[in-house]
Amino acid sequence: MPVVREFTLPDLGEGLTGAEIIRWLVEVGEVIAVDQPVVEVETAKASVEVPCPYGGVVTARFGEPGEELPVGAPLVTVAVAGSEGSGPEEGGSEGSGNVLVGYGTADGRSGAPRRRRVRPGDAAPAAAPPASAVSAAPVMPAAPVAVAAPPARSGPVPVISPLVRRAAREHGIDLAALTGSGPDGLILRADVARAVAAAVSRETAPAAPADRSDQGDAEVVPLRGLRRAVAEKLARSRREIPDATCWVDADATGLLELKDRLASGTGPRIGLLPLLARICTAALARHPELNAGVITDPDGTPTAIRRHRAVHLGFAAQTERGLVVPVVHDAHRLTTEQLAAEMARLTEAARSGTLTPADLTGGTFTLNNYGVFGVDGSTPILNHPEAAMLGVGRIAAKPWVHGGELAVRQVTQLSFTFDHRVCDGGTAGGFLRFVADCVEHPGELLRHL
Repeated sequence: MPVVREFTLPDLGEGLTGAEIIRWLVEVGEVIAVDQPVVEVETAKASVEVPCPYGGVVTARFGEPGEELPVGAPLVTVAVAGSEGSGPEEGGSEGSGNVLVGYGTADGRSGAPRRRRVRPGDAAPAAAPPASAVSAAPVMPAAPVAVAAPPARSGPVPVISPLVRRAAREHGIDLAALTGSGPDGLILRADVARAVAAAVSRETAPAAPADRSDQGDAEVVPLRGLRRAVAEKLARSRREIPDATCWVDADATGLLELKDRLASGTGPRIGLLPLLARICTAALARHPELNAGVITDPDGTPTAIRRHRAVHLGFAAQTERGLVVPVVHDAHRLTTEQLAAEMARLTEAARSGTLTPADLTGGTFTLNNYGVFGVDGSTPILNHPEAAMLGVGRIAAKPWVHGGELAVRQVTQLSFTFDHRVCDGGTAGGFLRFVADCVEHPGELLRHL
């Protein structure tokens, strides 16, 4: 007899507690194969397709596009052929038992799976066995499966996410007064956002339908998906990190000349950003205390400093979906050409919206080139939980004393924001001065590579 198995939203990456449904890739009553993607979701990191480890007939879907589900909430139920004792953990044929979100599952099958709708009276087909199975007992066609309401679920009352509780607390929303739209009435962040929007609408509504000629209409735009994740992360950074910023002007004429010389040679194009990334890795080798983050207890009290041995370099990239920070992992091990190639790959993936969760997590230091927006300086908010960020302004022709004489040089402003808990101002100043010296005299890098 068919067994109805429930597939829940898996853990999508470090620090992620839920995801928003973008679109369903299957319908109720559709036959799916093992490891076939069933839904596309958006997390705080990226959009990914979630594959289901069970093959069979989809009997129910949970959630609608735009709704956020917490990790562990049901996504779909699937009627699979077999017995109660033949689950994936016992080596049964109906599931892979291994879901790696964003990367496919263990067996690495490719190609579009075959799909068909089940009509009343059709038999539920047996699911295909994993490709890695050496042999398997034949599966007899199962009895017809009624595609109806999902089976009743039993278990503890859903626990409201700490992020939801914090959002409600910050906006003065009483959770007890809300009706949750999640599974079993679970209150989601979308419910809190709607309550906040409703409260704002009430506060901004006119007292009477009098003359409104001097009043403008307000549009309330809910924070959702990536924009909400960025807002939450920046707010947390500002609340928890006592940051400070120092800056210095630097003559970048020599750096531009180096870039032009490299462009005239063979090999991949090396722009300014990879050169600045190489300078950052050299500076962090001299000041490893800045490649770090502060460890706190549940109350937010700092308890220790984690100094990273590897430099996982994030760099800010503006996309149509908003600001994202792709990460070049083990940047300290890469040559300048390799840095250029990896940063180009990540930039293209950011623009096309194909960054994976791994591309967006694990950063230890961020390089922010806001000069591309035509501005000179900035005091950025740190990319929590990182302890430092280097900002680079536009490079512009300015009067500069060079060789004891006034000359027109290509000048940029470098700013360095750091977590004052991990170091004192002397360390931060030493880091920034080293960066400025390398910008002005790129050949000095050879001493430290």
